[in-house]
Amino acid sequence: MEKFFVYILHSNSLNRFYTGLTSLSVLERLENNIAKKYSIFNFTQKANDWILFHSIECESLSQARMIELHIKKMKSKIYIQNLKIYPEISTKLKIKYKVN
Repeated sequence: MEKFFVYILHSNSLNRFYTGLTSLSVLERLENNIAKKYSIFNFTQKANDWILFHSIECESLSQARMIELHIKKMKSKIYIQNLKIYPEISTKLKIKYKVN
């Protein structure tokens, strides 16, 4: 069974977060972003100092996509920071967007 992850990267130089999803391991995806293996139009190309801030393992691609969109729609650094501080938020998101 394939695993999917929602991941959040942080760049100190940009003082920005980046939220994405992947079927790769989160660390492999981070390494690929740092190595600039993706399109020059990818937002992560703007910095070289990305670190993994937080990740959520999901049950399916559709669940990962819905959680990713939820986080992006929040448009809030505080919300993203709270995801790391309060693990129950991630748990509730996984329940809310569980695909039957």
